[in-house]
Amino acid sequence: MPDTSQAPKTFPAPKDQRLRDLADCIRFLSMDAVQQAKSGHPGMPMGMADIAAVLFSEFLKFDAGDPHWFDRDRFVISNGHGSMLLYSLLYLTGYKDMTIDEIKRFRQIDSRTAGHPEYRHATGIETTTGPLGQGIANSVGLALGERIMNASFGDNLVNHHTYVFLGDGCLMEGISHEAISLAGHLKLGKLIAFWDDNSISIDGATSLAESDDHPARFRAANWHVQQIDGHDTDAIRAAIIEAQKVTDRPSMIACKTIIGFGFPTRAGTQKAHSDAPGEDEIAGARKILGWTSPPFEIPQTLLSDWRKIGAKGESARMAWAIRLQTASPEKRDDFQRRMKGELPSGWRAAIAAAKQELLGSEKDLATRQASGIVLNHLFDAIPELLGGSADLTPSNNTKAKNQVEIKPGEYGGSYIHYGVREHGMAAAMNGLALHGGLVPYGGTFLTFSDYCRPAIRLATIMEVRSIFVMTHDSIGLGEDGPTHQPIEHLSALRAIPRLAVYRPGDPIETAECWEAIMDTPRQAALIALSRQPMPLLRRDPTDENRSARGAYVLQEAEGGERQLTILASGSELHLAVEARSVLQNEGIRTAVISMPCRLLFEKQDAAYKRSVLGETRARVAVEAAVQDSWDRYLGVDGVFVGMHEFGASGKIDDVYNKFDITTDAVIRAGREATGKQS
Repeated sequence: MPDTSQAPKTFPAPKDQRLRDLADCIRFLSMDAVQQAKSGHPGMPMGMADIAAVLFSEFLKFDAGDPHWFDRDRFVISNGHGSMLLYSLLYLTGYKDMTIDEIKRFRQIDSRTAGHPEYRHATGIETTTGPLGQGIANSVGLALGERIMNASFGDNLVNHHTYVFLGDGCLMEGISHEAISLAGHLKLGKLIAFWDDNSISIDGATSLAESDDHPARFRAANWHVQQIDGHDTDAIRAAIIEAQKVTDRPSMIACKTIIGFGFPTRAGTQKAHSDAPGEDEIAGARKILGWTSPPFEIPQTLLSDWRKIGAKGESARMAWAIRLQTASPEKRDDFQRRMKGELPSGWRAAIAAAKQELLGSEKDLATRQASGIVLNHLFDAIPELLGGSADLTPSNNTKAKNQVEIKPGEYGGSYIHYGVREHGMAAAMNGLALHGGLVPYGGTFLTFSDYCRPAIRLATIMEVRSIFVMTHDSIGLGEDGPTHQPIEHLSALRAIPRLAVYRPGDPIETAECWEAIMDTPRQAALIALSRQPMPLLRRDPTDENRSARGAYVLQEAEGGERQLTILASGSELHLAVEARSVLQNEGIRTAVISMPCRLLFEKQDAAYKRSVLGETRARVAVEAAVQDSWDRYLGVDGVFVGMHEFGASGKIDDVYNKFDITTDAVIRAGREATGKQS
């Protein structure tokens, strides 16, 4: 028998029958789609439908006929399992690619209506919100992006809100603490969150696992907080009006709702959360809510009302378009360029200038230092670059010399202090990238990519240009020891499909990697940089970007056909170069291959890859990390010089010697691979 212990005996009568009818359109599309799929989460769409009806019909600034209008309000569902609420709204308001057939194909292969909202699957989906908490953190980035762009282009071109629905699960996830704290600190007054306070989780009542006072928590984080009945449309309206008046704090509206509103036995219980309701439950809901239409059918009068809601923003959009056209030519051209995701003409000159500065250096440089020099040049050439770090700015070298810091309520700068919030930073960066007009990059240590990984993965799924700057990329960070020395991280990150992981081997490669990153607008990228100084291996003053193909022959074998191939990346590349010199003198014809980015190399044609890797089966790979991501290039006869255990605390040279990652080790491996022991 269904658990009805918490099911409401009655449902509150509507304050406004029209709004209740509009909300019921969402409810019945959602339950019908979940029932047909025999899978899904009907509870949240049914519980939050009244709030959505008020927000979309009276407040949200959008035009379904032009979904990409830049100055639209952004709407995000952080509790993405309730995706049918969003899909229902997109269909009802008239988004062309969200048809009733797509609603019927909910959760089916190749449909636009995936189990969780997927960015670019359909217009109107602002971000991919799968793991709980990502959406609220994305929304912080969206709201911050609006304020930064507003500071550059003014109210006439950029003046919109970000609205986010979030649930109990979002607030349990640790990332929500990071995101909420950052938003409150930065005084993001254009961010309004609606908490679906239904007290139910998959396991049962939320009291099984938490007893937090969430309104108090938000207040402590400098948010404006209201608490309302989430089914009282008058209260919903009044709360949104009040929230919009608050300009110096983000707003949270705690909406007490009934999960599965309308279900006769499952409403208010865990059964409403994620189970297909069954035909009897749906029939009961139709009776309780007075809904007489068959499955997937919306009464024409209500559909007409919803389509009018979808079109009501057209006049605002057209007025905005006029303001854009009448803006000064310089401002208009810059704005339109940014909207297209195009970089300023001549930006590559900044890379060339950085290379010249690096070539002129008379000392060894850590690639984190080289990256800082490149950013000094890039920022002056690309004003939309938006930097930041998770409280490691001096270590990450992520702040260009001319960047101005963003402060609470002051958004005219281009550098963000994210605090020790690696996960929140990465997810907010995704929101900034999604917003448009900005190119965000943010720094931390490579070992803390574990803290960022869910957001990095989502950036890659969405194909947005979020740039993750990860320094201290090996045991070469030395004294901080094994907790801070990334061992398995490069292999783990390279395993993420479509993520471009760069590990430059000298200052010139660092500049080339940054050029490749900036040259690829729809690709998430991570650049791993050293703490320790490295020699300048590339002294050829060429405009060619050799790193852009992912791997290349740094030094070819001399004296005849290649006998040995040494593959390396990053701070171990110079060990390969030093070892080659000895091996060549011993008569082992040796080539050194630099592999700064596997993803780019794998995109090359077979002929190029063969020319780089060579035909010999005698191969050595060297990297101060685990072997896993090298196996495809080493083959069964290759030898790996690297880490097989966690690191140790000590001076950099001592740590490398302890784990036998040295020039001598590479020489011995080369002899072993070729069977020519000295």
